[in-house]
Amino acid sequence: MNQCPLSARLAAILLLSTAAAGCGDGMKHAQAQGAGGPPPTPEVSVVTIRPGAVPLTAELPGRLQATRTAQVRARVEGIVQQRVFREGTQVKAGDLLFRIDPTMLRASLEAAQASLARADADAAQAQAKAERFRPLVASNAVSKQEYDEAVAKAKQTAADVASAKAAVTRAKLDLDYASVTAPISGNIGRAQVTEGALVGKGEATPLATIEQIDPIYANFNQSSVEYLRIKRALDAGKLKRGDAQASDVKLILEDGSEYPHAGRLLFSDLTVDPATGEVSMRAQFPNPERHLLPGMYVRVRVEQAVSENTITVPQRSLLRNAQGASVMVVGADGKVAAQPVKVGQAQGDQWIVTEGLKGGEQVIVEGLQKVKPGGQAKAVPFAPKGGR
Repeated sequence: MNQCPLSARLAAILLLSTAAAGCGDGMKHAQAQGAGGPPPTPEVSVVTIRPGAVPLTAELPGRLQATRTAQVRARVEGIVQQRVFREGTQVKAGDLLFRIDPTMLRASLEAAQASLARADADAAQAQAKAERFRPLVASNAVSKQEYDEAVAKAKQTAADVASAKAAVTRAKLDLDYASVTAPISGNIGRAQVTEGALVGKGEATPLATIEQIDPIYANFNQSSVEYLRIKRALDAGKLKRGDAQASDVKLILEDGSEYPHAGRLLFSDLTVDPATGEVSMRAQFPNPERHLLPGMYVRVRVEQAVSENTITVPQRSLLRNAQGASVMVVGADGKVAAQPVKVGQAQGDQWIVTEGLKGGEQVIVEGLQKVKPGGQAKAVPFAPKGGR
């Protein structure tokens, strides 16, 4: 039976012992590293507070309205022969819209012209008679009464001529009204009558409606309480009046998107609606693409004043609890602290801070879940997504 040399067996045992010892030392080193190493300092995004001028804007609900609205009506009686326009298109002032049967109107004009001719003839005869009687009165060839009657007849026939001329003018107008034209330029809606309809029988029948929507109005209301609060702050010098010429009015559409064209504020009403307690306001917006339509619900964002030396914080940095509002700040030593604050109204994605911050503080915007008061944090400048 062959046996391994004793020296070979001893060498193998020594090698295994060395490997086991090395492995045990590695595990002990790893455990020491895991148990005794300090955790990494959490990184948070901060904004450095700087007082500045903040425009105070109000976002108020409103409705769009056409700047001009004209209801096209039949001004004479007759049968509609033709609708000339295409519904839902743009028309210009003076464009032909409807044709009403002119037969009866033309006959009325001819009758009026005949009456005028007869009145002219009667007037000429009466005037000639009065002229003949004038020299005969002096020689007593005709009586003064006969002459006076001739003069009166001449004046009466002259009045008949004027009346006949007015009747001709009216008949011409009626004939012109048989061609119904657009009173204003704008967008014309659906026709309210069809060919063959009798219109103008005892009333001015509505035929269609034209609305001018470029530019377009936005009518909106503001609470009288808020209106008075801003006015008192302006009067007391706490707020500064914005530049009415420079400030633009923005429009927020029903889907939440912002209308690309800025508008301008036209007026604020001088009275308060007693039923709602609101002040009526109106702004005007360009509408070249005709995207805005009358009756659409919108929100109007209008600048009403400017607050100087005002501190704001992002809305996402504000924390609220039973004790009130606060923000988390990172000190110069990297220590995190909770700073109680009082806030006023919101402006966009910012809160206006009325108490608690003076400027220069580093307020945490992102990473609030990573820190707690008294802990350490690494502050990096906040970079909003999309560059906002």
